[in-house]
Amino acid sequence: MSVFLIKAAQLLLSLSILVVLHELGHFIPAKIFKTRVEKFYLFFDVKFSLFKKKIGETVYGIGWLPLGGYVKISGMIDESMDTEQMAKDPQPWEFRSKPAWQRLIIMLGGVTVNFLLAIFLFIVMLAVWGTNNATKDGAKYGYGVTKTLENYGFQQGDKIISIDGTPIEDVTIPINKYIMFRDIDNIKVEHPNGVVEEIKLPEDIGTQLFEAGDLPALEARYPFKVDSIEKDSPAEKSGLLPGDKIIAVNGQTVEYFSDYKYALKNSSIEEVSLQVLRDNQKVDFVITPNEDNTMGFFREITDEDYITYNNKEYTLGESISGGFSQAYWEVKDYLAQFKYIFTKKGAAQIGGFAAIGKMFPPTWNWEAFWYLTAFLSIMLGVLNLLPIPALDGGHVMFLLYEMVSGRKPGDKFMEYAQMVGFFILIALVLFANGNDIYKAIFD
Repeated sequence: MSVFLIKAAQLLLSLSILVVLHELGHFIPAKIFKTRVEKFYLFFDVKFSLFKKKIGETVYGIGWLPLGGYVKISGMIDESMDTEQMAKDPQPWEFRSKPAWQRLIIMLGGVTVNFLLAIFLFIVMLAVWGTNNATKDGAKYGYGVTKTLENYGFQQGDKIISIDGTPIEDVTIPINKYIMFRDIDNIKVEHPNGVVEEIKLPEDIGTQLFEAGDLPALEARYPFKVDSIEKDSPAEKSGLLPGDKIIAVNGQTVEYFSDYKYALKNSSIEEVSLQVLRDNQKVDFVITPNEDNTMGFFREITDEDYITYNNKEYTLGESISGGFSQAYWEVKDYLAQFKYIFTKKGAAQIGGFAAIGKMFPPTWNWEAFWYLTAFLSIMLGVLNLLPIPALDGGHVMFLLYEMVSGRKPGDKFMEYAQMVGFFILIALVLFANGNDIYKAIFD
């Protein structure tokens, strides 16, 4: 099975699980409060359904358009825009006839399930797989750092000791999350010469790194060589061959892949001079990189032991507390990303389904699958809480207004608000997936 199909299957399964459980979050409290649910759908059934069956008063089905799903609740202006029922007298089984607090619980049910699902998955993952952590000395060659971090005293090959005085168990992925999303004051490092230094960071270090494109800020160093080459790529046109070991970029010595990325990123020359080692002979090339500063070759790590992980097992109690803690920080870190998204550079990086699909591994890995499902569940929960009409957050906003003011927004106002919210969502979906298409064509 091709990598594309494996990633697509994981994405489809993950989204299907999330959509069904999210909609169950609305469905269950609606039934508890004796509110009629007319439809329960996975995906959207524009014009026709792939499957549908009526059980009791509800039609259960699968639509053909995989952009989400919905429950259609009687007496509610939602994405179906079915306003005909609203012209009739309210019935006791309708959403609009229920007390505001019941309607609020129904609307919050979906995102509540999203957050509870993420917590549950994190607990199970810790209990089943534990965590693989790399300590300071687990990074055999230390860490490659960006130009921005060098400006504050970091050096190539540094090893991380602590953050704000607290030793960290895993110095691989989380270190970049700390720098980008959390308010940290200093990082203690051990330089390659053995000198230990506490480096103070400015409050806007994350913004500086983002604007400079210096991401990830730190990356474990490893030796590499050229593994394979893309057809019609700059690497192929220049004569680069599998097995070549890049030893210099524009005169700068390259030993690790982070050195190669650093030299390429900080080069102001359009044509890049490469020196490689081929059959123990030095060969020189001149290459014009792609627009995204890539050459079009795949690398092979020549020392798989560049990182040594220690597996940490968790008791049930540790898994529960750890699951809640991880969910909290995932939500907090995700919210922190919004300060980067609402910039010109950030908006250009927003992705749609293709970008989400690329997050999944090229081979089926259940641990990675459930982690990404938990992360997407958090993402779905947060986005659904945005106060945009047509999203759960928009309905919650109007319900809170009603509960505070004692006045219920008129049906006509809700109809227009729903239309505006729907067009906003369509615009966002088109923009995000348009970015994916643009990158696929021009990157």
